Amino acid sequence: MKRILYLLTIVVLLAANNLPLAARQPADFRMTKAELLDKIKGGWAAQTIGCTYGGPTEFCYQGRTIADTIAISYEPGCVKWFYDHAPGLYDDIYMDLTFVDVFQRLGTDAPVDSLAKAYADAPYPLWHANQCGRYNLQRGLHAPKSGHWKNNPHADCIDFQIEADFAGLMSPGMPRTANRYADRVGHIMNYGDGWYGGVYVANMYALAFISDDVSYIVSEALKSIPPKSQFYQCVSDAIRWHAQYPGEWRAAWDLLESKYSDERGCPEGVKKPLNIDAKINAAYVVLGLLYGNGDFGRTLEVSTRCGQDSDCNPATAAGILGTMLGYSHIPEQWMANIHEVEDRPFSYTTISLNKAYEMSFSQALQVIAANGGSIEGDHIVIRTQKPKKVRYEESFQGLKAEQAVGLEKADVQQLKTLTFTGCGVVLRGYVETKDQDYVARLSVSIDGQPAEVWQLPARYHDRNFDLFWNYGLKQKAHTVRLEWLNPTPEARIRCQDAIYYGKIKK
Repeated sequence: MKRILYLLTIVVLLAANNLPLAARQPADFRMTKAELLDKIKGGWAAQTIGCTYGGPTEFCYQGRTIADTIAISYEPGCVKWFYDHAPGLYDDIYMDLTFVDVFQRLGTDAPVDSLAKAYADAPYPLWHANQCGRYNLQRGLHAPKSGHWKNNPHADCIDFQIEADFAGLMSPGMPRTANRYADRVGHIMNYGDGWYGGVYVANMYALAFISDDVSYIVSEALKSIPPKSQFYQCVSDAIRWHAQYPGEWRAAWDLLESKYSDERGCPEGVKKPLNIDAKINAAYVVLGLLYGNGDFGRTLEVSTRCGQDSDCNPATAAGILGTMLGYSHIPEQWMANIHEVEDRPFSYTTISLNKAYEMSFSQALQVIAANGGSIEGDHIVIRTQKPKKVRYEESFQGLKAEQAVGLEKADVQQLKTLTFTGCGVVLRGYVETKDQDYVARLSVSIDGQPAEVWQLPARYHDRNFDLFWNYGLKQKAHTVRLEWLNPTPEARIRCQDAIYYGKIKK
């Protein structure tokens, strides 16, 4: 009996030793400093390539894929051209670098308030959840309330998903540690599925340091997401449909579009083709990685041709793959353009790619040492971690978007009232004036209750992304009365759309 048990043990050990690294994931993972730096550089460089490749088609293809007959170019000198003429394309990266810079200045335990202040005060323009989070912070609403869906109608948008790369790059082989950084930063601007997008991306990056199996990275990282969330279900379906249609990415795309294309959160996308929701764009990242199967060009192409946020999605997919492959293994046809700009700071920052490589490398070494690993000379031992499910959150609980009513940029003084039946309302719009120091004051009274006064800065940097919202009403008929308290002849408050929400019937 003992001999049989001994032989079985030998068989199991031999089998384990023949398994791919992805399946074994040893508790201790060894690499050199040069190998670690190569992977970190691969992540940043590839993310930059992805932004560039998909930039010209960003949101040009909503609710449809980019046909194979439409060429996507990546010409010599194109990265330098965007640096010179459209540097805002790289918002994915300079947003990331805001947090990298804070960790560099204050250490890897930098407090949330310092991270939030750096992002709120940064000179670059923002949109959706990021801008709404900035607006909340500037009015004294701190994280995590600044990202919560009751205070941020864009809580499920893609924002943190496209700027969470830093958390995985500083946590090589340590997805649970990446979760802690994602929690600290992600709730500044997002909640629920919007936060899960960043958690998932950070986990994929962390695992890309210790695995060369794309399928494993995609599936293993999903263990960090609660299964009852819509985010988990959408990405899980993307993985399942890839297995069902391994040679037909558009078949998987069609199924995702049919099941997950209805926007519930982002007011700009409700009842419209636009979908900036984190989960479906994350699914496009996954399609790129799975159908690309380690091929850099194919990964970029599929994640871009899925449409919607078609610069951010290939940037994320390429960044993860670039981390897995390493800088030195990204084909030169993609890298030649990067070499031209590596010493140039990104717009709104003093940080170049070369500096980003060094900063993330330094931070990764600190995080490795602080989490049970060791560094001796050129040799590194990472105490690896298995992904761990984060807490469950759900944005817009019990709500469904019933109606989006176009208001044709009506002046609020002409509009005056809104009437609807439901339990929630968002009014989209903006302040129009040449006086950028002007702050409009809009009084909003619902059903005769005491009015709430909304401060609406005209300055684009400080604006409220939507004029007002309320998700806490009873399901019934409502009348909203609008009064502009400090009108001026030089200004207008333009109203674009009214979004009405109802209760989900159980």
